[in-house]
Amino acid sequence: MSVKLAVVYYSSTGTNYQLAQWAKEGAEELGAEVRVRKVPELAPQAAIESNPAWKAHYEATQDVPEVQLSDLEWADAILFSVPTRFGNMAAQMRQFLDTTGGLWFRGKLVNKVVSAMTSAQNPHGGQEATILSLYTTMYHWGAIVVAPGYTDPVVFASGGNPYGTSVTVDQEGKMVEDVEAAVKHQAKRVVTVAEWLKKGRE
Repeated sequence: MSVKLAVVYYSSTGTNYQLAQWAKEGAEELGAEVRVRKVPELAPQAAIESNPAWKAHYEATQDVPEVQLSDLEWADAILFSVPTRFGNMAAQMRQFLDTTGGLWFRGKLVNKVVSAMTSAQNPHGGQEATILSLYTTMYHWGAIVVAPGYTDPVVFASGGNPYGTSVTVDQEGKMVEDVEAAVKHQAKRVVTVAEWLKKGRE
């Protein structure tokens, strides 16, 4: 039985979408079955239209399925990717997580293996706080948080965030650090731990 991984992301201009794609590639290298799902957009159309990069990404990803609660129930492991907003997760991700109460109440999120990634416009823009704020919800779920820690040299090469891969995005929308290898390592670590747990249960 292969591990089932849901990669759940929010992305306005494409950074976290790219992180999600790299995570999918890394997980699939270990034979995982992967679903990439975006959380619903909450911003008004006028706000999206006012930013050319946001508008372009919004239109380019229309075919990406929106996450459903059934995706969380289906998954053995969940990897979140969300940008920082003032040291916290984007409202779009927070709103989705706030709809998981029914699953939580029925114990459907217990022992899910979870991890998170993020981005911001500068190296101290709240990346660590954002990931930790997301993990707070995971502790309430009874999920098993699997952070990358310093388990591979690629973590140092990508900026050294032990809580989850984070990347700085410049004014042109380009990633400053090279984080592709770190994202794939994190995804593989999540899949590996989920596989251990799955085998142990069986």
